[in-house]
Amino acid sequence: MTSPDDVPAGPTDAVPGDPAPRAVPLHGPAFAADPQAVYEQLRRHGPVAPVEIAPGVEALLVTDYQAALDLLRDSDTFSKDSRAWQRTVPPDSPLLPVLGYRPTALFSDGATHARYRQVITDGLALLEPHLLQRRVAEVAHRLIGTFEATGSADLIADYARRLPVHAVTTWFGVPEEHADRLVAGIVGMIESTEKAVAAYGDVVAVVTAMVAERRERPRHDLTSWFLTHPAGLDNEEVVRQITLTMIAGNEPTTNLIGNALLRLLTDARYAGSLFGGAMTAFQAIDEVLWHEPPLANLSAHYPRYDVTFHGREIAAGSLVLVSYAAANSQAAPPTGGGELGSGESAHLAWAAGPHACPARDPALLIAITAIEQLTSRLSELELATPAAGLRWRPGPFHRALVELPVRFAPVAG
Repeated sequence: MTSPDDVPAGPTDAVPGDPAPRAVPLHGPAFAADPQAVYEQLRRHGPVAPVEIAPGVEALLVTDYQAALDLLRDSDTFSKDSRAWQRTVPPDSPLLPVLGYRPTALFSDGATHARYRQVITDGLALLEPHLLQRRVAEVAHRLIGTFEATGSADLIADYARRLPVHAVTTWFGVPEEHADRLVAGIVGMIESTEKAVAAYGDVVAVVTAMVAERRERPRHDLTSWFLTHPAGLDNEEVVRQITLTMIAGNEPTTNLIGNALLRLLTDARYAGSLFGGAMTAFQAIDEVLWHEPPLANLSAHYPRYDVTFHGREIAAGSLVLVSYAAANSQAAPPTGGGELGSGESAHLAWAAGPHACPARDPALLIAITAIEQLTSRLSELELATPAAGLRWRPGPFHRALVELPVRFAPVAG
């Protein structure tokens, strides 16, 4: 936890009701270390408050649960098309790999959105849950085998970051030698640093080459299926839907696994039940989705016209983000007692409305299977460093650990 002096300057020195409070940074190590302290400060200015998501780039952040729902469900007032806003930021802005317009379901409205989203949802519907679970279990078994004899591991670098991408690359038929390249590209773009543009470009390059090859020689994978879907997407549209699905299927799932494992290892309510199986894994994941959602702030929207929204005047084309983390903290079921919760699911970690995440079910299956496999294979699992010393990756959009060092009883070969 940070001290008050460590929290980014902003609402702390504003007068309540001030119509023009200073924008609060959502980038840098202070925000990453204790984002909830920042959200509490932002609420002093009502349900919608100004933030800085990169040096010199401001947005409005919705921190109220009901206001978030209202925004996510109101496609008449708010658009997902970022092109007008995009003209207000430098063309090399590190935010554009996440927020810059592309012909995908994420940046489209109406019939265009429905067309793109149908391709993605139809494709994901082809993933048989039992086959996906078996594939994830196989990959988990192989990854655990690389460190189980050592008695120690970094569960982010050695496990959580490597497992989801194997599932994603299998779905789309990506050559295994490109898996690490895809992970590096996805991580780089989400962190929104000066390397973000090049990182996203690398992801697109891998997918573009693969789509061109499948157009000539189809295979039994989702890439070929996207190309032959009745929606009739061209190569560029297919590339963009695949990159969107890969990013949505990998980065948040990696963070979900890591954050849930941290909860299992540090929350006293899980003591004695760490190796309890699927229910324990599901409970930890559900609590993370409420309290440490792997994507903390996103769902970019832009008013179609000047609007007053929950008391805040917002100009047409302005960037408005939803803080799933802040909104969830208002509505979350209580924790901290002796009993584990029953798994309430009204959180906003998957967003809501027409743009709710279509990859929810496979992401949950991957995360639950990953945790089950790890806790069933390793005994005496514990953190190798105090939890207070763990580092969180800076960035306005995600909630993600840098590392998760653990020790355990070595497994004899």
